[in-house]
Amino acid sequence: MSELVDAKHTSTGLDSRKLGMWIFLATEVMLFSSLISGFLTMKGRSPATAHHVLNIPLTAVNTFILIVSSTAVVMALSAIQEGNQKQLRNYLLLTLLLGATFLGIQVSEYRHLILVDHFTPSGSLFAGGFYTVTGFHGFHVFIGLCWVTGLIIQTVQGKFSAAEHMRIEIFGLYWHFVDVVWIILFTIIYLL
Repeated sequence: MSELVDAKHTSTGLDSRKLGMWIFLATEVMLFSSLISGFLTMKGRSPATAHHVLNIPLTAVNTFILIVSSTAVVMALSAIQEGNQKQLRNYLLLTLLLGATFLGIQVSEYRHLILVDHFTPSGSLFAGGFYTVTGFHGFHVFIGLCWVTGLIIQTVQGKFSAAEHMRIEIFGLYWHFVDVVWIILFTIIYLL
């Protein structure tokens, strides 16, 4: 049964998989809202900020990398909607590469902060909040990397077509959400 027919037979008019992802993302909004609120509370109670140890230029480049990865997901969806399997695979590979680069830079930043700057999670309220919020985000990026790896395998197996691409679209919703959350975190943590 095609995705179009499935969507017509739901009471919402949406594919149930897509609706499920929107509901999941709503819960993720609540999770990250709570984490960000907690971070802002900790930041407000912590007498000193950590802007002297945070590498804003590196994190700005990392933010750009994540934004470009989101563009690659848009291009992947566009490619499969046109039936182009090769471009789908290439854009998903690019998403994987860029997402892994983002995560690698974040791990490198953590390593430097802890080992060189002695900015540890238990060092201050700001540090505890910083590692909690950015760590949760990094975990979401890791989940996205596992997911896109699975999609790449399915692409190689020819599981997607112009008529069957809902799993790519659902992944795109998740990945864009992760990107938007990072832009908010980068602004709140690094720039304010």
